[in-house]
Amino acid sequence: MVKTAKPAKPESSGLAIGLNKGFIVTRREMAPKPSHMKGRNSKRNMLVKEVIREVVGYAPYERRMLELIKIGSASTFKRSLKLAKRYAKGFVDAFNNVKDKSEISDGLRPRDHLREGLLQNV
Repeated sequence: MVKTAKPAKPESSGLAIGLNKGFIVTRREMAPKPSHMKGRNSKRNMLVKEVIREVVGYAPYERRMLELIKIGSASTFKRSLKLAKRYAKGFVDAFNNVKDKSEISDGLRPRDHLREGLLQNV
């Protein structure tokens, strides 16, 4: 979910009643809050997550999802999605989880090129 700035309020009319009531003032542009940066991925953050994933491995339900995806039929893909939905927050998170696992099972490692660049800088 991407956080966006609130829409600007309409100019005040100077009247005490109505939709745009209030004293007329000049609005200041506020700096973005630091809390809006929470959850963004940095290169370092992605590297740490990748190393943790390699060391710790997969949860049992994730291993079962990988086995179902390796079979390759549409029904097993749907079954793995149902399994992921049970452990994820919702459908979108579950779908992204299954998509990541299918990339892993296909042997595709989409973040390998990032990781190689990061390891050269270390």
